[in-house]
Amino acid sequence: MSAVFEAIQSIDSRSTPGSPVVETQLGVFDTEADAIETAREARRSFFEDGGSDFAWWIVRPIGAKLANWISDSNSDKEFVLDLRSGQLVER
Repeated sequence: MSAVFEAIQSIDSRSTPGSPVVETQLGVFDTEADAIETAREARRSFFEDGGSDFAWWIVRPIGAKLANWISDSNSDKEFVLDLRSGQLVER
């Protein structure tokens, strides 16, 4: 089986407004659950390191433009894509 999901971390520097968003692929995974766990671990590390920038984490099928799962540093909420409506809903 080839990897079909990717976990992405994006960081927007609050200390340097207007600087480009730094996007990092955290990995590619065979299962969505593994990709989400990696994104959650990256989120925990961001806060443990005292992250003061705005950051968000997404999981999506490789090459997709829509995220299946998303979380950001402004709240502890997580959202998933409702395939019936195409909307992100709180998990």
